[in-house]
Amino acid sequence: MLKQELTITNELGLHARPAALIAKTVKKARFDIWIEKDSIKVDAGSMIDILSIACQKGSLITLIADSSEDKKTFEEIKNIILNGFGE
Repeated sequence: MLKQELTITNELGLHARPAALIAKTVKKARFDIWIEKDSIKVDAGSMIDILSIACQKGSLITLIADSSEDKKTFEEIKNIILNGFGE
């Protein structure tokens, strides 16, 4: 398992475009990848699930991959978040 806490840094938070980007990237993974906020764990492969946890700027989330086999995809998603979704 891979797990890392991250902070949402872009002004608009985790809105539709970044959620779609994360969900698209998760499709490369062989196993499940999750995003957790305030003890609510959602499927990172679902844009609707991601939007349901309402991540505003400054929100602390945890990115979780069920298998270390998905390290490359996990790191790609982590970098998308750390780079403010390219915004």
